[in-house]
Amino acid sequence: MDTKGRLVAGSHNRNEFVLINADEIGRVTSVKELSGQICQICGDEIEITVDGEPFVACNECAFPVCRACYEYERREGNQACPQCKTRYKRIKGSPRVDGDEDEDEFDDLENEFDYNSNERRDAQQIAAAALSARLNIGRTASGITIPSELDSSVVASEIPLLTYGQEDDTISADSHALIIPPFMGHGKRVHPVPFSDSSMSLPPRPMDPKKDLAVYGYGTVAWKDKMEEWKKKQNEKLQVVKHQGDKGGGINGGDELDDPDLPKMDEGRQPLSRKLPISSSKINPYRLVILLRILILGLFFHYRIRHPVNDAYGLWLTSIICEIWFAVSWIFDQFPKWFPIERETYLDRLSLRYEKQGKPSELAAVDIFVSTVDPLKEPPLITANTVLSILAVDYPVDKVACYVSDDGAAMLTFEALSETSEFARKWVPFCKKFNLEPRAPEWYFVQKVDYLRNKVDPTFVRERRAMKREYEEFKVRINGLVSMAQKVPEEGWTMQDGTPWPGNNVRDHPGMIQVFLGHNGVRDIEGNELPRLIYVSREKRPGFEHHKKAGAMNALVRVSAVISNAPYLLNVDCDHYINNSKALREAMCFMMDPQAGKKICYVQFPQRFDGIDRHDRYSNRNVVFFDINMKGLDGIQGPIYVGTGCVFRRQALYGYDAPKKTKPPGKTCNCWPKWWCCCFRSRKKDKKGKLKDTRKTTKGRETSIQIHVLENIDEGIEGIDNEKSSLMPQIKFEKKFGQSSVFIASTLLEDGGVPSGTTSASLLKESIHVISCGYEDKTEWGKEVGWIYGSVTEDILTGFKMHCHGWRSVYCIPKRPAFKGSAPINLSDRLHQVLRWALGSVEIFLSRHCPIWYGYGCGLKPLERFSYINSVVYPLTSLPLIAYCTLPAVCLLTGKFIVPEISNYASIVFMALFISIAATGILEMQWGGVGIHDWWRNEQFWVIGGASAHLFALFQGLLKVLAGVNTNFTVTSKGGDDGEFSELYLFKWTSLLIPPMTLLIINIIGILVGVSNAINNGYESWGPLFGKLFFAFWVIVHLYPFLKGFMGKQDRLPTIIVVWSILLASIFSLLWVRINPFLSKAGIVLEVCGLDCD
Repeated sequence: MDTKGRLVAGSHNRNEFVLINADEIGRVTSVKELSGQICQICGDEIEITVDGEPFVACNECAFPVCRACYEYERREGNQACPQCKTRYKRIKGSPRVDGDEDEDEFDDLENEFDYNSNERRDAQQIAAAALSARLNIGRTASGITIPSELDSSVVASEIPLLTYGQEDDTISADSHALIIPPFMGHGKRVHPVPFSDSSMSLPPRPMDPKKDLAVYGYGTVAWKDKMEEWKKKQNEKLQVVKHQGDKGGGINGGDELDDPDLPKMDEGRQPLSRKLPISSSKINPYRLVILLRILILGLFFHYRIRHPVNDAYGLWLTSIICEIWFAVSWIFDQFPKWFPIERETYLDRLSLRYEKQGKPSELAAVDIFVSTVDPLKEPPLITANTVLSILAVDYPVDKVACYVSDDGAAMLTFEALSETSEFARKWVPFCKKFNLEPRAPEWYFVQKVDYLRNKVDPTFVRERRAMKREYEEFKVRINGLVSMAQKVPEEGWTMQDGTPWPGNNVRDHPGMIQVFLGHNGVRDIEGNELPRLIYVSREKRPGFEHHKKAGAMNALVRVSAVISNAPYLLNVDCDHYINNSKALREAMCFMMDPQAGKKICYVQFPQRFDGIDRHDRYSNRNVVFFDINMKGLDGIQGPIYVGTGCVFRRQALYGYDAPKKTKPPGKTCNCWPKWWCCCFRSRKKDKKGKLKDTRKTTKGRETSIQIHVLENIDEGIEGIDNEKSSLMPQIKFEKKFGQSSVFIASTLLEDGGVPSGTTSASLLKESIHVISCGYEDKTEWGKEVGWIYGSVTEDILTGFKMHCHGWRSVYCIPKRPAFKGSAPINLSDRLHQVLRWALGSVEIFLSRHCPIWYGYGCGLKPLERFSYINSVVYPLTSLPLIAYCTLPAVCLLTGKFIVPEISNYASIVFMALFISIAATGILEMQWGGVGIHDWWRNEQFWVIGGASAHLFALFQGLLKVLAGVNTNFTVTSKGGDDGEFSELYLFKWTSLLIPPMTLLIINIIGILVGVSNAINNGYESWGPLFGKLFFAFWVIVHLYPFLKGFMGKQDRLPTIIVVWSILLASIFSLLWVRINPFLSKAGIVLEVCGLDCD
């Protein structure tokens, strides 16, 4: 879609389009004004031929007629121009009809006999036919256009006489009729065809023996060149390794020899990736320890339940309930790690297979989504670095399109993106010339490495210095924009040409689209093409639900399908740049693998972060989750989707089922009589077999031979007239995908690409249409299609729905991290991040999509379900965790304990339990490659997050789902900025700090009380005290990072902390007085004096 560098704003509901930054500002009320010539029969825009000229049907009067109407008039009409009545001549690219004269001026063998050809039928033609039919609604009978791409061979190639696939004996053989399938449009579609059988070969073209064969195109130079090229292709296909030729020993056996894209070299035929199972010397002891730990847990609970503490029954019962919950949650977390694997990719094989020398790259196109909302909270410079790293990625430029979603409609983001597009013209060729890593300039110039290593070009130093200076000037311009945006003018922002910014009202503005790069004429400074860069801001109006980030991502899915329609999508947050320029190739090693790629819905990369302190105080890296849990899930059905750094298959986002493998027919034994099989077969299968077979045929076919959408269309209903019956399929399309004809046509193209027949004008109109605020009303968007609504953590829900459809995902960990981002490193921001994740899990737990009861009988594997259950129930652990962390202080203050006097048997069980817990952690660290420091930080923050953010998320989720009350927690900054990790010491007061602070204080007071009580009562009380002290120290050690972050810098202790400390200290002082451990409860004890006074 070429907008000639103009910002396009508009509203589909209001039927208006505004072009800004043009030579003359104009309001376009009809999209036809933006196009070229219009067909006078159907109203479509006339196509442009390969020569760059408009299509001319009649050479006498040049009456404007599109090719589709021209071909229909020649095939079904009177074969004459409607204006001058001159008989139409055959034009190159159109099929021959009866009465055509022999053409001597051109050779067009490819299209001359292309009438009803089964061999050339593909998804692109069907989609174009469906789109053309959709756009032809409302024509008169004389102007109906039936695209030549869709004929009887599409409907059925085996049954010559068709009525929705059924033979009709009442129709005579000489008047065969083709009833066009329902997706053709809203009108009646019954047209005679000149022959009875679509599979019958056409009559041979008559030749005059007196004429030279060259007249018919045979024997000419062009014909010989075509034959030579055809022979060359055949020889290339036959150049297969000898040891695979005779035995059919390819990857797929002998069938692989029929692959039209068969490469020359053996290396190109090998798998593009492979699984690397964990060494048995590491994984088998790990599994053994898990089984032993389950056995020990059984013995532990047997002892605990059989030996209650009668004088502290409440404490004992509370501890038992908490420990049982901890054991169950551990099981849900542990068993998905039973089959961990790693993966290895082969980028060289990918290039051999899809990038053949001297030919255009056959790698699949990728649309990349970058989402941002508020440029004041998400700095434009960070977003610009992410965009620059995308534009400089090591991938064919014509296969990459970057879409930036500005959900805040901020002019600051728009202007920053405009500056970024200008700087990209210099940055992209510099990166590709010297093969730099990373390709985000901010992180490239600050990395502390020897940038001259492996650099041999003498111009590198000079160009690097010049580029660094250019980037610093670019940063100054971006900072100037940010500084200017701090104060919003009263009349709102205006653009450079004086036009008011359409997004001045954030909650009420039209949709906006701007193509910055990728349109004609915009190249880098070396004259090379650049990837597309497109700014998108969806329409927002009061009274409409916009669904936050999930709604923005769905808008990007639709607008990208209209503009570029790549078969694969990559989404990244605005602060996650591409750290490995070959990240897209890594993903394509899985997605484009001929064997395993068809069932993969997405490839998830781990999240890695910059700017985190060396000790990772608050476990921001989350290494245990990304390097242990996700590897375990990859061995089952694949990792969960974590919201960023993920490459999707577009068809999987459309809510389709994964393709099912065709199983060979089962082997049966003929020794049993038939009555035996009839008696003992399943009755349930008899009842539901027909229904299951129907579902399998409609949902389970392999996507390479299936147009999914057509399988879900009803084949007509008896008792309804033909007009209404033809409306049914289109209504079904619109209920699922919305009312955009171009978008619906694009969903038919599994391999991507824009449907043929579309024009810039129609794409412009549909792009504004699909980002309108009411487009998703009464559709399946957010329910079954796209990102799923209903939770702030839409990522978990979206991945869960895909796995329920039978898809599998892949976890890819390249040696060089694919993506890197920024993480909040101070305590308050980290807790709020965890709060949002936990709140989303609670929302899923209380919704219909809860994995405990949703998705049975589909493609979700049991262990994969375990992982999803664990991901939504973990906030519930906050209640038993806080209770369990309170028990040590209560035991120290009251002198009671949750365990009776420990026997030798109990000591052995307790020691075995502690050893099994330690052994499990050590073995996990061994096969996962995680250090003990990262593992321990993860354990600490599990307690910190569970005692604060998870608890608030649980109550907030209950209030939101059950009572409809939406509670927000505010954060107020209380710190400054000095030092590299100054933000680490930045204290922001939030109510999330209250529960862990209270736990710390009561446990510290409990230790003081317990020790003083032991000193007062003598040495006999020290024995029982050690167990209680160990329990209390366990809590304090786990909360130590919170205590350190809570104190901040010693000279900046916030007043609010002092107030809370005094308040809580007063409360526990009163408890101290009430307990009074120094006064004996039995009165004064008199003892015999040990001295002999006599």
